[in-house]
Amino acid sequence: MRASFDAAVAAADPLRIVAPHLPQRPSGRVVVVGAGKAAASMALAVERAWPDVALEGLVITRYEHGAPTQRIRVVEAGHPVPDDTGEVAARDIMRIVSQLQRDDLLLVLVSGGGSSLLSLPVPDVSMSALKAMTAALLASGAPIGEMNVVRKHLSQIQGGRLAATAAELGARVLALIISDVTGDAPTDIASGPCAPDPSTFKDALVILRRWNAQVPDAVEQWLQRGAAGEVAETPKPNDPLFAAVENRVIATAHRSLEAAAEVLRAAGINAVVLGDSVTGEAREVAKVYAALVREIRAFHQPFRAPIALISGGECTVTLPPAVQGRGGRCTEYLLSLAVELDGMSGVYALAGDTDGIDGTEDNAGAWWATDLIGRSVCNSVSARAGLDRHDSYGFFEAAGALIVTGPTRTNVNDYRVILIK
Repeated sequence: MRASFDAAVAAADPLRIVAPHLPQRPSGRVVVVGAGKAAASMALAVERAWPDVALEGLVITRYEHGAPTQRIRVVEAGHPVPDDTGEVAARDIMRIVSQLQRDDLLLVLVSGGGSSLLSLPVPDVSMSALKAMTAALLASGAPIGEMNVVRKHLSQIQGGRLAATAAELGARVLALIISDVTGDAPTDIASGPCAPDPSTFKDALVILRRWNAQVPDAVEQWLQRGAAGEVAETPKPNDPLFAAVENRVIATAHRSLEAAAEVLRAAGINAVVLGDSVTGEAREVAKVYAALVREIRAFHQPFRAPIALISGGECTVTLPPAVQGRGGRCTEYLLSLAVELDGMSGVYALAGDTDGIDGTEDNAGAWWATDLIGRSVCNSVSARAGLDRHDSYGFFEAAGALIVTGPTRTNVNDYRVILIK
């Protein structure tokens, strides 16, 4: 199972996939900017592919996700909650873009995590207010796509504004994108800095109400002003400026799932990809998969064992008030699956985030087999109690089942596999 996870990550490795998507060696000025967990590795790939091209620019990545670039500056900043370092770097990116000239090439490197890393709030909203809004939405359980709708309408750079600024100056824009979202739409990845935005200020307000997110007054007031037409909307799909902009998705979650399936099939294990767009509360998603496992084991439907069930997507974990929790959506899913399948032999599972960091700790995810319940209980950690406390990390740590990769410098969302023998 671990080899299949490694294959899923490798399929989105920027050092392997960026170069084939670069245009012909440019003769003019090339400016490189970007943001995301893969941004530094993507920048390094560009430098290696174009060793003799005069490159300049800046990319922002998460702390400890940097790479040894020579011509493109790398800044590490806060994720998933933005910080002042990210704001300063995002402001520098807009300054660089504002100096573009006609026929310059702006190469934008976009990947998951860019929504918080590329944070440049509108003047009426402070960074502290943006951080509070982000934390509130994260705790509410709102899906990432809806969070990004709100972010776009509080940003000077996202929601297509980066590309629109470059296009107004006559520059060509090519965005190379590693997708970490369901549907792989450029407008949703890193809050779409180079893509037209179909959402509105009114949509952002509806999302805050839907998730009962308590946000600072400055955030509420700005969105209300936008909904009333007092401030300009984000650039929309019919804006002619985007005629000079190309958004190209070069890696997706589904391709990574297929790469994992190929590894399992090569080992003689039948594997089926159930989809890359699974969302919802992690523990509830696990219950659905547990029901599928029981159906397969008892009735050989809809698949016959032995079989590996592969899926991707991004689940959520909603924390009750005053509960901190340890772990992330992958380990919470896996612990819930363990509880549901307790006592069933011949079932193994793995869940991990392809960026190498699942939630609050230092692990990518974990693996599970039937005997882990007993091993963890022997270490005084109850699976049910751990799930109730949202301490999935503590359970798998006690069981010796954590998967620790360190930062992978890419991100195509989560990888899950259940092997039924």
